[in-house]
Amino acid sequence: MRIELGDWDSMRRWAEPLRFSVFVTEQKVPAEIELDSFDTQSVHAIAFDDEGVAVGTGRLLPDGHIGRMAVASSARGQGVGSALLTALMSEARRRGHASAVLSAQTHAVEFYRRHGYAVQGGEYDDAGIPHVTMQCGL
Repeated sequence: MRIELGDWDSMRRWAEPLRFSVFVTEQKVPAEIELDSFDTQSVHAIAFDDEGVAVGTGRLLPDGHIGRMAVASSARGQGVGSALLTALMSEARRRGHASAVLSAQTHAVEFYRRHGYAVQGGEYDDAGIPHVTMQCGL
């Protein structure tokens, strides 16, 4: 597996279909809210498997917020999410952020805890999916 970082123009062709597959098709997030103005401001990470197929994505906003973490169903449980998160946290650190913040779907809280994140505040709804804010020092 390899992780590549880049801007929206260079990563969109891989990030967009992955995000639509996970968020819109699987989780029923409305398609019209999946892409947003933050995409062009963010650094995007793409995970490629050994055959060069894009299997995961995530983004880092200018303020250090990590989001839009999505892994293809066929690649889950293989360390893709961990590799993406590690790469995005390293990039946040490189950019001078002291911490990283993310909005975690509640089913993924334990995954983020294993990477040093702690819940900050209560549960809230985002696109019909329960979330919590989590933060990690870098």
